[in-house]
Order: sequence, then structure tokens, then C-alpha cells
Amino acid sequence: MNLKKELPLIGIVLLPFLYLAYVWNQLPTEVPLHWNIKGEVDRYGDKSELILIPILTSLLIYVIFLAVPHIDPKKQIQKMGKKYDTLKWIITTFMSVLALFIIYTAKNQSVANPNYILLLCGVLFIIFGNYFKTIKANYFIGIRTPWTLENEVVWKETHKLGGKIWFAGGLLIILSSLIFNEQTNFIIFMTLVAIMVLVPVVYSYLLFKKKKV
Repeated sequence: MNLKKELPLIGIVLLPFLYLAYVWNQLPTEVPLHWNIKGEVDRYGDKSELILIPILTSLLIYVIFLAVPHIDPKKQIQKMGKKYDTLKWIITTFMSVLALFIIYTAKNQSVANPNYILLLCGVLFIIFGNYFKTIKANYFIGIRTPWTLENEVVWKETHKLGGKIWFAGGLLIILSSLIFNEQTNFIIFMTLVAIMVLVPVVYSYLLFKKKKV
């Protein structure tokens, strides 16, 4: 690992930890830890539980991205080159922002609007959609079904279709987050995610069967 190259991203990973330390004494003993789809608090807990937020978001994702190129048995991840590094930056930054948002909401005892988080998820889906066509067959990133991992052509064609679906789905999620209320938007979000997941999986199976005939 090139420490000098990684330092800016490490700083982003540490931001939620630093912010939590900064506001620690301002936090009440019990803080909101979970919100329902309307953005209303439905669970409180000890403020010490907030430490898990940055650990399970930005830090965990960053460690996974560091580890994957070294444990990928096919070494396909390394072929992505700078695109993998860019993806690592985007996803890790997203998780850091998410952790900051959760801690900020807990500190201010405010109602969290789930639409903001779902909107960010929509942006993330668009980014993934753009990257799908560049991902080589591997066991860690992408649409990993028995059929895509078995056949390189199936992998390529599935990710080409998946990229378009995820891009379109991301756009629809963003629009939905800006237009509809929290409950309606959540239903739309779950429906779109189901389509984005199931359609490429079914397509990979049908394409694999066609190739085997």
C-alpha cells in the first residue's frame, strides 16, 4: 500500500470518528439510533453505540477495498487499474458522508428524512451502472451469479445490461426522492432495487442456457 497516496482517503475515513469525538460531550446519554420509513425515531440507545457507525461504514468498506486486490484468486480486480481506485474513493466517501449524517442526526435529536439517504443511494447506483461494463469477472464486485462466473461472455453481456438498468434505476430513485413523501418513496425504492437485482440475474441465467444449447 502506498501510504502517501492513501493518506487523503484515510483522512476521509477518519472524519466521522473525529466528528464523533468533537461532539461526544454534547451528546445526551441516550441518542436516537434507528428511524422508520417516515423518518421518525423508533429506537434509542446508549451513545457509545454510535462508535459502531463509522466502524461499520467508512472504515469497513475501506479495509475491504484494500484487501480485495490481494485476495482475488483470478487477479482480475487489478486489471481495473485506476478505475478501481476511483471506485474505492467514491464508495468510501459515500459511506463516510452517511456516517456523518447519522451522527449529526443523533446529536441534534432531529427527524431524519430518509429521502436524503435514498437520493444518495440513487447517485451510487448511477456510478455503479457506469462502472459495470469495465469490471472483469471476479468474485467480489459486480453481478456475481453462477452463470456470469462460469462464462466470460455471459459476464460481459449481463454487466452491459445491468449497467443500463442500474443507471436508469438510479435516475428514477433520485427523481422519486425529490417528488414523493418518505413512505411512497421507500416503496418505489424497494421496487426499483428488486428490478435492478432480479432482471440481470434472470438474464444471466437465460443467456447462459442459450449459450449451452
